[in-house]
Amino acid sequence: MPATHAVLIRGINVGGRNPVPMAALRTRLEEAGLGEVRTYIQSGNVLADGAGRSTSEVGDTVVGVLAEAFGVDTVVVTVDAHALRSAVDDAPDGFGSEPAVYHYDAAFLRPGVDAGDAAAAFGIRDGVDTVWAGESVVYFRRLSAQRTRSRMSTVMASPVYQDMTIRNWRTTTTLVGMLDHD
Repeated sequence: MPATHAVLIRGINVGGRNPVPMAALRTRLEEAGLGEVRTYIQSGNVLADGAGRSTSEVGDTVVGVLAEAFGVDTVVVTVDAHALRSAVDDAPDGFGSEPAVYHYDAAFLRPGVDAGDAAAAFGIRDGVDTVWAGESVVYFRRLSAQRTRSRMSTVMASPVYQDMTIRNWRTTTTLVGMLDHD
């Protein structure tokens, strides 16, 4: 059965904080009833068959497993496979096309968060940063040569940051590729 959901977990396995072994996470999620669980790199990217569960039910399952099995309480954003594909397909024209010039990121939002409001929370430095609001996602591009001048980190001080998780564009497109090669 192909993956029906992508679960994006923020802040695990970063600098020794919130350690969650991916093999153990896969096992625990399958024991909790999710099917065909796969992970990508160590930073909390999970694809799974929700076994007929809604997006919120899949997310709640992951939150519960993280808390019970690993003692981790963090932001989890769950999107269905269609929404993840749409985030890539509906990206601004040329987004991700110049990786030698720009750093590209996608901030995935929890349901009910307005992408326009979330985009406004990203700091913008003229000539360095550009932001676009999508459907439940915010696209952010920063000039690589001036990335230390970027104001992207401004979003981390905003209340809306508790309702999002950010992935670089390569990770985002890799996850979609994994969906498409079940």
